[in-house]
Amino acid sequence: MYNPKNLIEFIKKDNETVIKRLYNDHKKGFLLFATRYDLSADDVLDVYQDAIIALIENAKKGKIDALNSSISTYLFSIGKFMIFQKLKKGKKTFAMEDFSHLEYESEVYDEEETNLQVLALQKAFHQLGDQCRKILQLFYYEEKKLDDIQKELNYSNKDVLKSQKSRCLKQLKDLTKEN
Repeated sequence: MYNPKNLIEFIKKDNETVIKRLYNDHKKGFLLFATRYDLSADDVLDVYQDAIIALIENAKKGKIDALNSSISTYLFSIGKFMIFQKLKKGKKTFAMEDFSHLEYESEVYDEEETNLQVLALQKAFHQLGDQCRKILQLFYYEEKKLDDIQKELNYSNKDVLKSQKSRCLKQLKDLTKEN
């Protein structure tokens, strides 16, 4: 498709073809990702559309010019935050591990603060070793099961992989606090 810098420039220029393609390329994946949360299909679609709008607005404001992750990672992080906000407003319950890596204090969506947190997380993620990045990406971003990751990365057993994932996540949290 496009490299991230070109994509951001096309978005800034309101290139309708690129924006439509961006919307369509990530829609199915986001809707599938969002099925884990207790939201109606209409709410999930609303969140996705709001996340696309936020991404476009952030691009136009120059807030993602130095983006170190992929556009899809950034889009999904915006969408996930919006899902949490919607669930919080609806007072629905969800697993605490969904929030274990987030430290949002305000109920109001603070776009600039969220961007800073995303950038800090991206910076910390890139400071991890290759193996930790692989494990965390496969587990959290690609949502693969530990059994599949164990086979893909040739771990001797699942307990070793779980321990390694736990250490990687702790290291990521520590690096995020430092940045």
